[in-house]
Amino acid sequence: MTKGTDIAAKLAGLKVMVIDDSNTIRRSAEIFLVQAGCKVILAEDGFDALAKISDHQPDVIFVDIMMPRLDGYQTCSLIKKNTRFANTPVIMLSSRDGLFDRARGFMVGSDEYLTKPFTKETLLRTVAERAPVRS
Repeated sequence: MTKGTDIAAKLAGLKVMVIDDSNTIRRSAEIFLVQAGCKVILAEDGFDALAKISDHQPDVIFVDIMMPRLDGYQTCSLIKKNTRFANTPVIMLSSRDGLFDRARGFMVGSDEYLTKPFTKETLLRTVAERAPVRS
């Protein structure tokens, strides 16, 4: 099995939530993920995400750090404090690549940190690496 096939197999049917206040980032991620066979749930900010998360129960969550009202750090922390979603992988998205930003993300429970702009390959590989193992 090739690496691409392996990633495609892991992504098929996976539910991925993308939380970002940028319509462009949400749409780009959605296109890449849908093409890879994922089901995508979009949220404009942390409040929107928290309202949708219980209904959709995503397998992997991407959250932008810089958002109005409820930022990515606060959103990640609230997701991880919920026992139903404590083990759901949360991947922080940011245009900032500083050590402080990464450390703060990990402190609130994020599992990975992806810098924007991301490529299709980087996005799909990150999701495949963090996807829960299905039996």
